[in-house]
Amino acid sequence: MRLQEFALAVPLLLLAGCATFSEDGGFGAVQQVARERLDKEVRWVRGEADAQSVRASLAPLLASPLTIDAAVQIALLNNPGLQAAYAELGIAEADLVQAGRLRGPGISFARLRRGGEIEVERTFIFDLLGLITMPMVTRLEGRRFEQAQLLVSANVVRVAAETRRAWVRAVAAQEAAKYGEQVMAAAETSAELARRMTAAGNISRLTQMREQVFYAEATAQVARARQAAVAEREGLTRLLGLWGPDSAFRLPERLPELPGETKELPDIEALALKQRLDVQAARRETESVAQSLGLTRATRFINVLELGYAHNTETGKPRQTGYEIELRLPLFDWGSARVAKAEAIYMQSLQRAAEVAVNARSEVREAYLAYRTAFDVARHYRDEIVPLRKKISEENTLRYSGMLISVFELLADAREQVASVTGYLDALRAFWLAESALQASLTGRAGPMASLSAGSAPAPAAALGH
Repeated sequence: MRLQEFALAVPLLLLAGCATFSEDGGFGAVQQVARERLDKEVRWVRGEADAQSVRASLAPLLASPLTIDAAVQIALLNNPGLQAAYAELGIAEADLVQAGRLRGPGISFARLRRGGEIEVERTFIFDLLGLITMPMVTRLEGRRFEQAQLLVSANVVRVAAETRRAWVRAVAAQEAAKYGEQVMAAAETSAELARRMTAAGNISRLTQMREQVFYAEATAQVARARQAAVAEREGLTRLLGLWGPDSAFRLPERLPELPGETKELPDIEALALKQRLDVQAARRETESVAQSLGLTRATRFINVLELGYAHNTETGKPRQTGYEIELRLPLFDWGSARVAKAEAIYMQSLQRAAEVAVNARSEVREAYLAYRTAFDVARHYRDEIVPLRKKISEENTLRYSGMLISVFELLADAREQVASVTGYLDALRAFWLAESALQASLTGRAGPMASLSAGSAPAPAAALGH
């Protein structure tokens, strides 16, 4: 009889061993998204060897002034929050593997004595319902695993977009601070000249105070600009995951100039619905919940179904062999609550998917309009306002050389030119931020990673009523 028991146990052991972990833990899909959408490399640091490899990759990127592409690559390799998000793949894959494994079989043994008779009962039981529903549960967890891959990929895209924006803000703030220092130096010279001319009786006290207050205001603006430059740089540093000597990276002196023309995207809404990872994740979530609803309906009247092999012996009597089936009847729970809950979750998932699609259309329209407007404003400053101010300054310089205007009128014109240059720098910053926002709106934004752990669909165990 031991051979028969082994014959029954071996197929179960083989079934339990079929579900195994993949070599890359599902990270290959995330790497593919990074290559296709961002043209960048991502790595999952799961040991000291991986950490050393990442550190070696950072060195050449930090050796020269940090470009926007280098900043994105460093963030994708070194951002701690992103590395934590990668762990969600391991959690989702563990659920997938667990769904492909049966619960452990049960063995019961009883020995009863009645006078001179001894009765021995041995029973081997395994979860028949789990075996029947295993393919459906495995497909359900497979979709959840795919959803986890999409959400992690969306977080990769999100970190890349945030890094691009942080780089633009950091470079713009650094450039504004340096330009403010030049303005402050010129204002200091003007204030000192006014002080001396007032002492000599060449200008009024009122004119001297005007120059002095301009210098004082320029000093305050430089202090604010320096603090803003530090704050923006630290924000970029956090996204890059850098600390210690690596945080002393260098930034370019100025932002890139405007491109020759804007991007033409006539079917931008359709493109967003096709490419956005949050739309794809919402679609996968709805499919997963739909499968979970079908599983709940299929098992609503069955709480536990178990099949067992029985072998009884009794003194002086032939051995008894056979099987037994245990089915728990739903006398107090007909499964209606589980089905109602699953249906409500499914409808909730449908509405959330619709919300994601509507928001995607709106966000991409808004982002594209902001991108075009920012480009037009920056180009207007570059081609119209700044050149006109420069010509006015040149004309006033000639008038000053001909002694037609005073030095302070010339300085007042220089201050107006400063305002125009500052306006152009702000417009250029706004354009590159809008360009980054447009890219992000076309690829999608990540939802909270907690949704992977908590899950919006009922878990397989809950659906089966175990």
